[in-house]
Amino acid sequence: MLNYLWLGLILCGVVLGVLTGRTEALTAATFDACKSSLMTIALPLGAVMALWLGIMRLAEKSGAVERLSGLLRPLLIRLFPDVPADHPAMGAMVMNIAANMLGLGNAATPLGLRAMQGLESLNPRPGTATNAMCTFLAINTSSVQLIPATAVGILAAAGATHPTAIIGTALVATTCSFLTGITSVKLLQRLPMFALPPLEHAVGTILRSTENVVLPSSAPPRPFSLWKKLLLGAYVALFAGTICHLVSSQVSGPSIAITVIQSISLVAIPFLIGFFPLYAALQGVSVYEEFVEGAKEGIQVALRIFPYLVAILVAVGIFRAAGGIDILSRLLAPLLDLIGLPSQVLPMVLVRPMSGSAATGLFAEIVKACGPDSYAAQLAGTILGGTETTLYVLAVYFGSVAIRRGRHALAAGLLADAAGVAASLVICRLVFR
Repeated sequence: MLNYLWLGLILCGVVLGVLTGRTEALTAATFDACKSSLMTIALPLGAVMALWLGIMRLAEKSGAVERLSGLLRPLLIRLFPDVPADHPAMGAMVMNIAANMLGLGNAATPLGLRAMQGLESLNPRPGTATNAMCTFLAINTSSVQLIPATAVGILAAAGATHPTAIIGTALVATTCSFLTGITSVKLLQRLPMFALPPLEHAVGTILRSTENVVLPSSAPPRPFSLWKKLLLGAYVALFAGTICHLVSSQVSGPSIAITVIQSISLVAIPFLIGFFPLYAALQGVSVYEEFVEGAKEGIQVALRIFPYLVAILVAVGIFRAAGGIDILSRLLAPLLDLIGLPSQVLPMVLVRPMSGSAATGLFAEIVKACGPDSYAAQLAGTILGGTETTLYVLAVYFGSVAIRRGRHALAAGLLADAAGVAASLVICRLVFR
């Protein structure tokens, strides 16, 4: 499915560019996308990945991941029946889902890529996504986000009367998107067109699928002595006190529940960066050596995903530069009036699955043109918080483990996005009109 979508974006963009005389813009967009894929995404992501993969290795070696995955093991076993309950990928997926819920994108992506490496170690069909991979991608392209921080920040900067009003509507939208994504990925995997190829054709390459995926072994976590428990408790208490201070200092802010979640999001990354090395050190792990060993994988992952990023970003850039989004907006105008979607919001809806930065830019333009308290701005903010950049997520996650046949992952992700938009329309009409 991704093959046809990519080819369609390229051909439609090139033909439209020639017919509308935008060949110069087409060329510029092509080279800008190539440059952006390396300088703006791949290299910075490689540096961030080095940090989080080092932290993740400490968490695995110390047994912390095993304990974390045990908390959600009953749910994960149902969602991922093909993954052993004690596999390291389970813990990485737990941490990725938690980071996504808190809106910690810088941490969620490296943790998600680490989970994909773990899932690839179980894949007997190199280049073809397993059911577990597709399910994990569906969760990432429809993940429940508690606070749409980017949308709220733009509304607040523009002077909205109640910038946090979209938090509740976005939570409804992202929940509907998540449920649709999980349901669709489980149903689509049963269709013949998305069936896995016979295993006998992959037997000769099973070893190659796992030879580059090295998962660190971890000994069962040892019980802590009293002084170690006190030290760990003091560290946790320090950050708990910080959260309480942040909450108490925002007396005139939003509701207490929202304030608590926002405060947790602010301190979560510093807490994790210090917690796992401390926990590993108390377990007797050589923290510096293990961190460096894990961090080595960061730049390797960045190089692996680079070709996939070029493919997606060039296709999207060509289609946008040729005016494809504008043409679709005009063609769909009658349908928009029928379902109550403001015409100003449609370009953002169409761009959202392709590019997060472009969708954010379009949202900022909507807020500026229509006003931060307008229905269009509130609806667009809800959609931004309730949907995900599906094509980008698929390119990065599948690219990290060289998956070329994504099977039903794209269809499930797009269905989840469509559900998020539909839910946004319904809930915003009820709340803001």
